[in-house]
Amino acid sequence: MAAITMDAPSAWDVLDGVDLPGGYRVEITAGKIIMTPQGEHPWRVVLAAAPQIKQRLAGRGTVLSRVMIDFPSMQYGYAPDLAIVAPGAARNSRGRFEWHSLEAVIEVVPQSSRDNDFAKKVHLYAECGIPLYAVIDPEDGVCTVHRHPTRTGSYEHATEAPFGQDLVLPLQGRDITIATDGFPKAGDLD
Repeated sequence: MAAITMDAPSAWDVLDGVDLPGGYRVEITAGKIIMTPQGEHPWRVVLAAAPQIKQRLAGRGTVLSRVMIDFPSMQYGYAPDLAIVAPGAARNSRGRFEWHSLEAVIEVVPQSSRDNDFAKKVHLYAECGIPLYAVIDPEDGVCTVHRHPTRTGSYEHATEAPFGQDLVLPLQGRDITIATDGFPKAGDLD
């Protein structure tokens, strides 16, 4: 896919100038703006995983959380729970990273968006060639790492790690290991 140019539209353009309410996750799926309240389980997982990823990247890449990424589509605008940006990647004219800058995307699946995370996002991320897509599922207490994307919108390889086992993200030239023993399962809130 060609890089997004300064004149290419982004799905996020429809929200330019809109004052969005706090406490909601905003994404664009199939041209529809979807706002969902931020759940506690996904947020706890993000808080547990992000510092581990940052430490293990050791300056070789950047970890972002819920930051708008420009995808080559007017129908899809995602702000992944966690995204690992490749070392040396540059922002576009909108000040955002583009899909081809990502080494990995990690989504924490709330009950309300299971279809989106397990079907639509898998398809888009694979079609865009994002090398690694990890799905963390507090409902089932398992992490699934999808690798080797195809242009037809699927990944050729998937491995699972139940909560309590290390989640290994094999990135280009290095592995990032995340301890999952602190990830809350559905029903495990204090």
